[in-house]
Amino acid sequence: MVEPILHEFDSPPVVIGHSFGGRVAVALAASRPDLIAGLVLVGVPLLRPTGAGKKPSMAYRLVRLGARLRVIAPERLEAARRRFGSADDRAATGVMRDILVKVVNESYEEELDGLRCPVRLVWGDQDREAPLELARVAVELVGDGRLDIVYDAGHNIHLTHPERVQAAIDELLE
Repeated sequence: MVEPILHEFDSPPVVIGHSFGGRVAVALAASRPDLIAGLVLVGVPLLRPTGAGKKPSMAYRLVRLGARLRVIAPERLEAARRRFGSADDRAATGVMRDILVKVVNESYEEELDGLRCPVRLVWGDQDREAPLELARVAVELVGDGRLDIVYDAGHNIHLTHPERVQAAIDELLE
């Protein structure tokens, strides 16, 4: 849906993406490198979180297991989701929850490796939605990538530190 808009420009633009919008930008840049001059990614969950501390609590995992084995009622599972789940998980229901689970488990290693344009990542060191450690891994997958860490900042860098995002944009426009 975004690609036709890019044809309106006289020359390939620099595309900026925050959070999920950055995923769209990366997928587009990987599939149509001729249409994008550069990417500025801000707090984008590009890789699936791994390692300790990312798993749900043992209590929640046991309730999920019980639900899969059909020894725990769906209502009990829903109550556990509301208690232990993320804010996004608590807000999503039905098909939207199914979509959320699928999207959260996506990872963009191949797309990052295939990027041919320069990429600037602007990240808050306190970002809980897209942890800094994942940005450090992601920037290594990009040929011409650079990571700008904003200290004492969270996920919404574009709102709290717009000058840092602007600096990344300006660098790619030079």
